[in-house]
Amino acid sequence: MTWLVLGLVLFLGIHSVAIVAPGWRDVQVMQRGEKAWKGIYSVIAIAGFVMLIVGYGIARQSPVLLYNPPIWTRHLALLLMVPVFPLLFAAYLPGRIKNAAKHPMLAAVKIWAFAHLLANGTLADVLLFGGFLAWAVVDRISLKRRPPRAIPGAPPRPVNDVIAVVGGLAVYAAFVMGLHRWLIGVPPL
Repeated sequence: MTWLVLGLVLFLGIHSVAIVAPGWRDVQVMQRGEKAWKGIYSVIAIAGFVMLIVGYGIARQSPVLLYNPPIWTRHLALLLMVPVFPLLFAAYLPGRIKNAAKHPMLAAVKIWAFAHLLANGTLADVLLFGGFLAWAVVDRISLKRRPPRAIPGAPPRPVNDVIAVVGGLAVYAAFVMGLHRWLIGVPPL
């Protein structure tokens, strides 16, 4: 569990710098340059991500059950997951979906985390998915109080919504049909 917790602290911690210390972040960018800051940020995020993946894998070998979700919650989780990938795509493909969702990446993370909390009840699941859900809620609230930053992505076009929906649903289908089992080791069905 230690690797999972440390991974979450690193990964969500570096992603929280703009939430808790936006001034410090801006100073780092000014002193080091944007590319250097992004490099440091990326190394820390990747290290945290690898640690949380390894830690989650280790924790799954000796699960600590906190609650036993009924079978129907797995079906509900599958349904809730349908908009997640289109929202992820829409974060970088500006269009009506992005305008309506305002922060589609955070919406996707919240839905993904909530759906997985419904379907999984071990301590590792609660730490992983609950941590991401809490982070996404806090980040969304903080975005109302800080100046917007430009997010790299495609130029705004009407076709972006079509690409986001079709591409997102294709990735969702791939996950349901076997990618989730291959990557995570657990079939969603």
